[in-house]
Amino acid sequence: MCTRVIWPDANGSVLVGRNMDFHKDLMTNLWKQPCGVKRDDGVEGELTWTSKYGSVIAAAFDIISVDGLNEAGLAGHVLWLAESTYGTYDGSRTALSQAIWLQYFLDNFATVADAVAWVEETDVQVVQMDDPTGGTPPTIHLALDDATGDSAIIEYIDGHPKVYHDPSYRVMTNSPTFDKQLELVKEIRGLGGDKPLPGSTLAADRFARASYYVERLAQPDTQLEAIAAIFSVIRNAAQPFRIPDPGKPDASQTIWQTVTDLTNKRFVYESTTRPNIVWVDLADLDFSEGSPQLKLDLCGPLAVEGGLAGNVSDKFEDDGPMTFLSLQILEELEKAAETQNSETQNSGARTGE
Repeated sequence: MCTRVIWPDANGSVLVGRNMDFHKDLMTNLWKQPCGVKRDDGVEGELTWTSKYGSVIAAAFDIISVDGLNEAGLAGHVLWLAESTYGTYDGSRTALSQAIWLQYFLDNFATVADAVAWVEETDVQVVQMDDPTGGTPPTIHLALDDATGDSAIIEYIDGHPKVYHDPSYRVMTNSPTFDKQLELVKEIRGLGGDKPLPGSTLAADRFARASYYVERLAQPDTQLEAIAAIFSVIRNAAQPFRIPDPGKPDASQTIWQTVTDLTNKRFVYESTTRPNIVWVDLADLDFSEGSPQLKLDLCGPLAVEGGLAGNVSDKFEDDGPMTFLSLQILEELEKAAETQNSETQNSGARTGE
């Protein structure tokens, strides 16, 4: 699930808010990723690169980038799209694993236009990854936005990228696909139609509410007012804690929210289960080549008990580099699980004797 909304004219600044809606804790931490990091595609290692831009990212389980901002003002946001179909892996095409997909753009591009041009030139294939925690393999789409106010949504249907690129595309949620969302929102009063503004947690209803309210924000006098205003919009599209509805075992609730100031390079994070909002000013971080990857622990006692608050740019620590999930790692995990199961079975058999 999830919601993302852009406010491109907040008194000279571009702000983006997003909700992360999921049915379980993603053990999210923030990471500083510097320039000069060598990476590969996480599939067969055919595509390699060295990060051109540093970034601050929110990671799920410390193995996948799901939200983030780079030092050039490009931001990205991974959301769920049930209709996503990535196709069978084709070794002749440029490919990226789902885990590294967002990070590739943050590492390599300064603008949405440049990122979109690369997608269209390469017809890059995204390769679906099994969930190592035992959940459903992700079906995701990606939003990109930059400090000029530009916007793109990239979806995979029938194995190939469908790119919706236009600064007017301010809102993104989940199902149905983006083209159908654009048509549905036209039915709402104040957005082209005569139906009342809907209030449910359905993706199309959240799309309508976010579209309606972001167009009606008053101009802020300060960055603080701007951040508060965009938080008010995404909170209106948030999903409450709840037990799953009948037939929907993976019903999602909002577990955290971010607001990103693409102009002034501030990344704001709020957990729905933590007492304080924290933020990072990219200007306070060292992204130079050779500087370490650093982690801000948002799952430990300090964060849980309220010891982290406000500007936490100086609270990142060296915990070793982040390891993105890859097909090789998944294969190693599967082999280890098979070995453990075999040893357990053999132990059981000996006990029976």
